[in-house]
Amino acid sequence: MTSADDSGRSARWDDWLDRLKRARLVLAVTVVAFAGLWLVGIVGALPAVVALAAVVVVAAVIAAGDGEDARRRASAVALPTARVGEPLIEAVLAGLPDPVVALNRNGDVVAFNARASAIAPALRRGEPVSLGLRVPEVLDAIRRARASGATQRVEFFEGVPVDRWYEAIVTPIAAVEPSPGLVLMSFHDLTPLRRVEEMRADFVANASHELRTPLAALSGFIDTLQGPAREDPAARERFLKIMQTQATRMARLIDDLLSLSRIELNAHLRPDKQADLVPILRQVADGLQTLARDRGVDVRLAMPASPMPVLGDRDELLRVFENLVENALKYGASGKGIEVTLASAAAGGAHEARIAVRDYGPGIAPEHLPRLTERFYRVDVGESRAQGGTGLGLALVKHILNRHGGRLTIESVLGQGATFTAHLPLALPGAGAPKA
Repeated sequence: MTSADDSGRSARWDDWLDRLKRARLVLAVTVVAFAGLWLVGIVGALPAVVALAAVVVVAAVIAAGDGEDARRRASAVALPTARVGEPLIEAVLAGLPDPVVALNRNGDVVAFNARASAIAPALRRGEPVSLGLRVPEVLDAIRRARASGATQRVEFFEGVPVDRWYEAIVTPIAAVEPSPGLVLMSFHDLTPLRRVEEMRADFVANASHELRTPLAALSGFIDTLQGPAREDPAARERFLKIMQTQATRMARLIDDLLSLSRIELNAHLRPDKQADLVPILRQVADGLQTLARDRGVDVRLAMPASPMPVLGDRDELLRVFENLVENALKYGASGKGIEVTLASAAAGGAHEARIAVRDYGPGIAPEHLPRLTERFYRVDVGESRAQGGTGLGLALVKHILNRHGGRLTIESVLGQGATFTAHLPLALPGAGAPKA
């Protein structure tokens, strides 16, 4: 007990000595002043000593307060910042479903999860976020959040490698251990919502235009059957056949529009399963044999004996080659064959599959080639509608190939036919699983 009391008294005495040291300037000035007053006889010896003692106490208290303020200021200046590689932060970010980046008070990257790395591959721990994320809107939001301490939200657009829309939410975290001064930046993918909005607008505009003609034809024939042709069996049969054709065209148009919308909605999602192009092309050729016989056209296949796998959706690839071969059968010259060739070739340091569909029809004028994959674009509107085309076939082909990381090229010479070539990257060994 005595030892504890002694230790306590010693600590208090050391504290007072420390305070007096900090107040030494005030004490020195006070001692000099009172000494001068005593020497000239203005103040007696005893009052001077009492006043000096009071000043010492006040000076010590003031110095203590000044010392606390100084310590608080020093603490504020030297406030630790979030540390790079903090295990707790890394673990929390790894478990979040959205892309998240953690920054310190200086704007340097402390941690980020794998999803954030996927949308911003240049991010590096310990480096300024501006080096890895060159989006002015987001960087401005980070500055505003750090300055105001309030959460900031901003939307931005990325056009490479595909169109994507994001919302960035920048949230300053209170200065608490283990990582004070933390700023969390999360990203929410708005792409599906934006694509739905765009597709809805496109659907209304395009469908209203394309459906107007068959609807007008159906309405006109219905009025005729209800009026002048009510008692005319021959006219009724002829009109009903035309109405059936128009109704079939409307159904196919709606089916193509829905397919295109679904493909565009998933344009940013790459297929992750393997599909062999050889059996797909054989299935397409077998399925279109009836149309080929009706047109008097022979479909000739030239394919390798070994498999040629790509990472792809089998049903979508079937749709691609059905559209290309069907177009060649419909618009190629009757009585002449079409050729479907599958081969591999080097392209930009990688290998790709090239599927060429060659017809010997009248060919396509050069001014039309760049626009053939636009929705509802037709070289000959009357001929396309007579053949049952919707104007969406090549648009579907382009969007499916884009989703698969491929492309479509078109070559044509008037009077010598046209060649439509689909380019698809070959699957690397061990990539994906074979798709049945």
